Amino acid sequence: MTPHAHGRRPTLEDVARRSGVSKSTVSRVINGEPKVRAEVVEQVRQVIAELGYVPNQAARQLVTRRTGAVAVVAGQPQNRLFLDPFFDCLLRAVRRELAEHGSQAVLLFLDEPDDYPRVADYPRVADYLGGGHVDGAVLFSLRPGDRLHEMTDPLDIPVVFGGRPLLRDGDTVRAHAYVDGDNRGGARQAVRHLVSQGRTEIATVTGPHDQEHSAAERLAGYRDVLPDAPPELTERADYTEQGGADAMAALLDRRPGLDAVFVASDLMAAGALRTLRERGRRVPDDVAVVGFDDLTEISESTDPPLTTVHQDVERMGRLMARLLFDRPAQPPSVVVPTRLVVRDSA
Repeated sequence: MTPHAHGRRPTLEDVARRSGVSKSTVSRVINGEPKVRAEVVEQVRQVIAELGYVPNQAARQLVTRRTGAVAVVAGQPQNRLFLDPFFDCLLRAVRRELAEHGSQAVLLFLDEPDDYPRVADYPRVADYLGGGHVDGAVLFSLRPGDRLHEMTDPLDIPVVFGGRPLLRDGDTVRAHAYVDGDNRGGARQAVRHLVSQGRTEIATVTGPHDQEHSAAERLAGYRDVLPDAPPELTERADYTEQGGADAMAALLDRRPGLDAVFVASDLMAAGALRTLRERGRRVPDDVAVVGFDDLTEISESTDPPLTTVHQDVERMGRLMARLLFDRPAQPPSVVVPTRLVVRDSA
């Protein structure tokens, strides 16, 4: 008769007694520790299944010093985070990789939607990260000089940044692991493609390059190829579709003869295509358009389908989570290659 028959939950002692081993051996099997004979592991696991034993999570944490949770800290306002397919894809990849390691993602926001970018609750987030609640942290979309870069230095947990940290001049902080796409190289591929198509007045819609490393790098890639491009061919936007539409309108007002545009995200490129259509410009006959990200739900559904720089967002998200568990002696920096995907817009 199993302990369940007496109306109580089976205990560690019950498993040890039924298995014929000590409680410490049962504990080592449950926590996956080495140096337990395979036949003993199999025997204990069989008894656990028979009794329906569920380990006490609090007790396991005391032994393993693991909480089973990883913080995912977003430096974006909530309304942008959940509307941008890039972040949706990235978060899903991080969560899948964490699940495969037996961990759960805990999503933390630095900003409330109506605060961005004025207020950021750094002390609350830093206290949580250092309070023993999580086994590690993935941080992405932070702005240059974010105090959280400094606050992660003394933490006794692994930290991985999504995107290369963009620090203020003169800042000295401990190096952390990061995963980034080849933003500058991808931008160069995009602009060189437009040049190879015979385009002579190539504009760019850039992201907030004083706030995000990826935006600064994509603008740098544009300038690598076109160092003499006049400033009026550059317009800043905010990585939203409406921002791309407004930026495209501003460029056309200033330079009505432009014949190509490199847009620093697919979402903004979708907005740029809308403005070009409203202004009666044919794509690609009058104006060629290249985006960045290759989010297929956007790039394959625009009219015309979008030529864009592909970055493997799924791989990037999984690498961010994986680096928390595979900790080399030196914090690694992983830059994922990008490639141009040519479709009808250019």
